[in-house]
Amino acid sequence: MSSANLTREETAARSASVTVRDVRVHLDLREARDPQRTGFGTRTTLTFDAAHAETWIDFIGEDVLAVAVNGEEQPVRYDGSRIAVSGLGASNTVVIDAIGAYSRSGEGLHRFVDPVDGETYLYTQYEPADSRRVMACFEQPDVKASYTFVVQAPAGWEVLSNQRAVTVVETDGFQTVEFAPTLPLSSYITSIAAGPYHRVDAEWKHGDQTIALGVLCRPSLAEFLEAEEIIEVTRQGLDFFTDAFAYPYPWGKYDQIFVPEYNLGAMENPGLVTFTEAYLSRGAATDAQRGARANTILHEMAHMWFGDLVTMRWWDDLWLKESFADYMGSHASAAATRYTDAWERFAANRKAWAYQQDQLPTTHPIVADIHDLEAAKLNFDGITYAKGASVLKQLVAFVGEAHFFEGARRYFSAHAFGNTTLDDLLVQLEDVSGRDVRAWSRAWLETSGMSTLWIEDAGSERVLVQSDPRPHRLRIGLYALDGGALVRRESVEVDIVDERTPVRVEGADLVLINDDDLTYAKTRLDARSVAAVEQGLSTLDPLPRALVWSALWNAARDGELSVERYLAIVAAHARAEENMGLLTGVIANAAYSIGHYLPEGERSAHRAAWLQATWAALNGATPASDAQLSWARAFAAASAFDASRAGDVRAILDGQGPDGLRIDPDLRWALLTALATTGQATGADVDAELARDATASGRTAAIRARAAAPSRAVRGAAWDAAWDDESLTNDHLSATIDGVRAGGRRDLIADRDADYFARILGAWRTRSIELARRLVVGLFPASEDLAMVDVWLTENADAPGALRRLVIEQRDHLARDLRVRALQAQLA
Repeated sequence: MSSANLTREETAARSASVTVRDVRVHLDLREARDPQRTGFGTRTTLTFDAAHAETWIDFIGEDVLAVAVNGEEQPVRYDGSRIAVSGLGASNTVVIDAIGAYSRSGEGLHRFVDPVDGETYLYTQYEPADSRRVMACFEQPDVKASYTFVVQAPAGWEVLSNQRAVTVVETDGFQTVEFAPTLPLSSYITSIAAGPYHRVDAEWKHGDQTIALGVLCRPSLAEFLEAEEIIEVTRQGLDFFTDAFAYPYPWGKYDQIFVPEYNLGAMENPGLVTFTEAYLSRGAATDAQRGARANTILHEMAHMWFGDLVTMRWWDDLWLKESFADYMGSHASAAATRYTDAWERFAANRKAWAYQQDQLPTTHPIVADIHDLEAAKLNFDGITYAKGASVLKQLVAFVGEAHFFEGARRYFSAHAFGNTTLDDLLVQLEDVSGRDVRAWSRAWLETSGMSTLWIEDAGSERVLVQSDPRPHRLRIGLYALDGGALVRRESVEVDIVDERTPVRVEGADLVLINDDDLTYAKTRLDARSVAAVEQGLSTLDPLPRALVWSALWNAARDGELSVERYLAIVAAHARAEENMGLLTGVIANAAYSIGHYLPEGERSAHRAAWLQATWAALNGATPASDAQLSWARAFAAASAFDASRAGDVRAILDGQGPDGLRIDPDLRWALLTALATTGQATGADVDAELARDATASGRTAAIRARAAAPSRAVRGAAWDAAWDDESLTNDHLSATIDGVRAGGRRDLIADRDADYFARILGAWRTRSIELARRLVVGLFPASEDLAMVDVWLTENADAPGALRRLVIEQRDHLARDLRVRALQAQLA
């Protein structure tokens, strides 16, 4: 195992032997604009107590220049990720001078040059363990310290960190900015950003508290920033959480910055939250997209308490921040903002992620067993986020909302600026509620998998059956068809524990298990219910509609509902779907089912039918509506698999599309890439579009479009570039992979299957985990059997566990594809 891959046991031993008081970090970014400069100067001064004479300090960079312990220089003992220090006493000051490396992968200090203005923009991203790429540190969440950052950078740049600047000195075209010391933080949530960013200032007031707010992005995106909307949601969230948690926002300021080539949705660095620029739509956005952004703003804000103020001891308890933040994002959206449909979108889309993850052979309990950092990196998944949030929604119902929030208040008060485990939270919830929270935890947090619920006839009665029995408190909605509309006539509350529970659900046209979405389980519709929703699905209210869409999709991907019947229901009801969050998920699932769950011989006809359906829906939608935009995007995606409407695609690009359609640069690129994928556009067309959109997004889209050309030589060259061209940034690597896979043209790359399995172990060892994961997942062969992957898994039993997990998961996805395809004839 590489020394960079820290283990739970060794970090626990280290935290038991050191107590860090403060850390001072000096970064020299004065030459950041020079592309020939691959690194930057970093000096870290760590003041800490030690119980042993030796330890190690984490750093990954170009070089370590000097190490001094209590004023005495020591020989540099550095293996590429750990700096050994010795001669420690009870109280110590260690100074480490080093050269950090500017990142192109989004890990550490990422450097980006905007092709629009030629300016350089920097930002950091650390979680779970990349602050050591910027400073020497104790890279583990249970070692907290006060951090003081001093940054040298070009004059005129915005320079930001977790705290406000206390001094700024300009000399000879450069500035030195010193920031106020932070309150105790884990290293992974410290943060720096620097560059000529565009900034909008505001403030939030609550009682006696006034907090400065800032919203930032690159100037080339300033027209798309929607700062007023972002600030409004921020104020609403700070109001909500401050009152709900009865603990004032503790971090002094609240900057939010949208940054390029970002690997995540966002990151909860206190005082300097980072977001992907994908949340800034370049001219056309649906309200559902804005709702998703609001949810993320509130998710990260919840972390200011869950995760930043109180932090998990080790990554086993990652759920202590991510599950809570995911729950709070939806809860606060519905309670405090105009996005009151947050739980409907959660039920249909977010939980789908959890259901998929929980059916993989690598599923794990919400409270996971995380042995090392590589395992931690992969556990930012559908279990930790969406299943955890779903289960917390049950917990709120179990203990009562008032008790839940009072327990949270006591938890913050008891553990502020400290580290915790599962038991620390359970103690508070149990004390305040009087409920047996530990039994609930054993059933839901400490076991993996999920129940599937369905109704069976059992003689004269009907029985609610659950696989993998767990305790559930749920409602069963009984709906009747009335003039083609489904109307709820009764709601039956049920507590179940056993495998079989008698229920009274007679006479209903639709029996909707888990109505109101109170529990976490897959649910099945009986035959009469499926027939009823075929007729009246779009007449249901939004939440039951979301639950029905979810049940239908789960049945299709489990091989219990034919893809043809699922697509027929989509064709009948998707055009009437008024909730754009639900519609976006339905559209994506329909397209996925065609490419993955239909036998190869049936795909072409269904792809043609789907293309026609998207075209009809696009033309039938209200001009300038969110539905029109959603269907236009679906039409562009479908056109990459079928060229029969290439003329219509070209007409939209030429400005002759449906009335009112908002055609922004991203939609133009999607349409042009569809033409390129089917051979209906040339390199000259791509060049012309890039001249029209000579932005960073345009450059990335052009890479994707060029790699998508339906030529074995082009796809092969893109394949080789993905593996071999280490100058590709994270976004450019993903665009290259997208091009290789475009249009489902497996015939153009099937001869590369053996090359994939020959390369993945080497890529894992030599590339960062972020880039290696993109290669392993993105280029996995979608073959017609499991032979090659099974051979690799057998022959590489000792491969790194995180790599094997990714391959096992991709194998399972392929196995499901093959299994569901084989069942279609029986389901017809």
